[in-house]
Amino acid sequence: MTTLTTEQLDDLQVFLKDWLRHSGRTQADLRRALRASSIRMPVLLEELAGVYGRDGLTGLAQRLCEIESLWQGEDQGGEADDQVSTSLDDSLGQLDLLLQEIRLDSGEA
Repeated sequence: MTTLTTEQLDDLQVFLKDWLRHSGRTQADLRRALRASSIRMPVLLEELAGVYGRDGLTGLAQRLCEIESLWQGEDQGGEADDQVSTSLDDSLGQLDLLLQEIRLDSGEA
């Protein structure tokens, strides 16, 4: 089973905080999407580290893309203004680019 290094966990934490801020979401939203037991960042990181351990970096990126898609679907169900929708489209595009880069690096393209 593969594990994330301390540096990778730090990088993931920074990424998650930026992602949540730019998408207008909270750690509570991420906890619900992951079905984690707590909103505390160490617990959220542990959940994502488990995904990484099972499915590798590609699986982790796919899981984050699934969460982004879920959130985008929730927002489209409500009355979201164009600015929020554009922000979500931008963040989803960034996750797709990250997934594509990971696939290229691992030779899956």
